Amino acid sequence: MNTTQWQSDLVAYVKMKILIVDDEPTNVALLEDMLSEQGYTHLKSTTDSRRVSELCREFDPDLILLDLFMPYLDGFSVLDSLRAERSEVYLPIIVLTADVNEETKRRALHCGATEVLLRIRNLLETRRIHQLLDNRRAALEEAIQARTSELHDVQAAFVDCARRFHRVLEDAKGG
Repeated sequence: MNTTQWQSDLVAYVKMKILIVDDEPTNVALLEDMLSEQGYTHLKSTTDSRRVSELCREFDPDLILLDLFMPYLDGFSVLDSLRAERSEVYLPIIVLTADVNEETKRRALHCGATEVLLRIRNLLETRRIHQLLDNRRAALEEAIQARTSELHDVQAAFVDCARRFHRVLEDAKGG
């Protein structure tokens, strides 16, 4: 992909609309700040899960960040209603939850959510692989330095031997 295409894609991504749904205002503010810092400008948020259907109709988001455990309507109910209302439209939804219970994850995925914990795990795995590669690179650099040092020592010994041989040869010619 060339630079122009990449920049064009980036411009398209930051123009996409993201709806944030979380009953904790501090979480909403944090997500808004993080997304804004990355250049996303089309953000809408709510702390009231009962407003999600209405906001989806008005705002038509490209992505929803959805907390699962909220008062009134929990995230599962929101997922169910969105699936019923928008069954023909692909709408990615990333669930936000501190609950790592397998039943919670299964239920959220069944309702059409993308699991943020899986993405986090994938990113951490990528980080781990990069760290392993960095460690291997450092070990190889140390091995190369050790071999280079050995070669310098052998070269110095060879030069010293050649000088002595040359002196012996000169002495033999002169004597």
